[in-house]
Amino acid sequence: MAKETKKQVAVIGLGRFGGSVCKELYKTGYEVLAIDRNTEKINQYVDFSTHAIQMDTTDEEALSNAGIKNCSHVVVAIGNDIQSSILTTLILKELDIPNVWTKAQNQYHHKVLERIGADRIIHPEYDMGIRVAQNMVAEKIIDYIDLSDDYSIAELFATPIVNGKTLASLDLRRKYKINVLAIKRDNRLTVSPMPEDTIQTNDLLIIIGLKKDVKRFQEKGL
Repeated sequence: MAKETKKQVAVIGLGRFGGSVCKELYKTGYEVLAIDRNTEKINQYVDFSTHAIQMDTTDEEALSNAGIKNCSHVVVAIGNDIQSSILTTLILKELDIPNVWTKAQNQYHHKVLERIGADRIIHPEYDMGIRVAQNMVAEKIIDYIDLSDDYSIAELFATPIVNGKTLASLDLRRKYKINVLAIKRDNRLTVSPMPEDTIQTNDLLIIIGLKKDVKRFQEKGL
C-alpha cells in the first residue's frame, strides 16, 4: 500500500494569528512551511513547523524557490503591512496556489483581496467577536460559526426536554427548518445521524440553519 503523503501548507506572517495557525496545523500533522520577514519570529517557530524561512514574500522568485507551489493551502497572515499582504496574495494566485486564505485588516483591504482572487478572507477579531457575543446572549449555545449573512452553525447541549427522543420524532427540519449535522456523546461523534438516532441529555448537537431558525430552536426547542 502506498504511503499517504502529508498535506503541505504554508503560513506567511507569524504574529499572534499566523503563529497560532502555524502551531495548530503542525500539531495536527501537516507539513508546515512557516515564513516571516523577521528572523526572531522564524527562530521562535523552528520547532513548530517543518521548515521556517525568513524572506520577503513580495519577491515572486523567492516564494517560488521556497517550494510554495507544493502547498495546497497558504494562509497569508501578514500584520499591518496591507501592501505586502495584497502583493503576496496576488503573487500566490498567479502561481496557481489553489487555496489562498488571507487575513484582512479592514473593509478596504477585504474588497481588494476579493478583486485579486483570495479564496477566503479572514477577520479574526470580528469573527471571534461574533462568536463571543452569540455565546453570551444565547446561554445554550456552546459555540457559533457565522457562515454568511443568513446562515450559521451552532453547537448546543441537549436538555432534558429532548431526552430519549429520536430525530424523527422531533422533526426539527419541519418545525424549525434546521438540520442536525452531528451528535457528540462523550468522545463519540456521529456525523449525519439517522432519523432513528436518539438524543440524550447533555449530547452536543451540531446544527446548521438560518440564524433566525437557530435562535428559535435554542429558545423554544431545547
